[in-house]
This record gives sequence, structure tokens and C-alpha cells, in this order.
Amino acid sequence: QVQLVESGGGSVQAGGSLRLVCAASGNSFSINAMSWHRQSSGKQRELVAIISRDSRVHYADSMTGRVTISRDNAKNTVYLQMNSLKPEDTAVYYCAAGIGDRDYWGQGTQVTVSS
Repeated sequence: QVQLVESGGGSVQAGGSLRLVCAASGNSFSINAMSWHRQSSGKQRELVAIISRDSRVHYADSMTGRVTISRDNAKNTVYLQMNSLKPEDTAVYYCAAGIGDRDYWGQGTQVTVSS
């Protein structure tokens, strides 16, 4: 079992920045990839960025150039730095961690971007 707790969400104006943090606890030493996803009202959850245990990264096309994912394996933490935020980035952002063939999810943190 792994528990994930996200923080860092909030309300910002368009063009602003936020840094999301996801801390893992429990069986965290078995975590492979960690990722950030988001879900806006009426839409399906979508991948924002993913980072492997050895820090290889992949970003969704909609966020490329505006977000940076990083992780600290010693702290069992993954970060998402988001810049140049747009109103369409408003969503609940979720952290996920993969162990074997199972994904564990956090409870989500709300990001609201106003124009």
C-alpha cells in the first residue's frame, strides 16, 4: 500500500505559476513511475506528465514547455512546476504512483486559473 498526498494547488491569475507537490508514504520504496494527471469539469482525466524512477520524463502536448516534472526518490516526493498558466488549465490535479501493474492515486488538489 502507498498513500499519496498532494499539495500546492490554489487560485492564480492567467500567466501565473504554481508548484504542486506529492508526497508518498507506505510502501514507497517500490514505486516505479510517478505521474501527474488532471481532470476538469465534464472531461476525462488526462495525463499531464510522467517521470520514471531514473527521471526520464514525458509531457502531454498541451503542457509541453509550461510544466516541469521532477522527483526526489530520497524524499519519496514528486513535483510539478507549472508556469504560464491558462484558464483552461483549471482542473483537479492528481498524483499517481505505479507499483508493479497497479497505480495508486492521491485525493487531488484543485488548481483554478482566472483570466
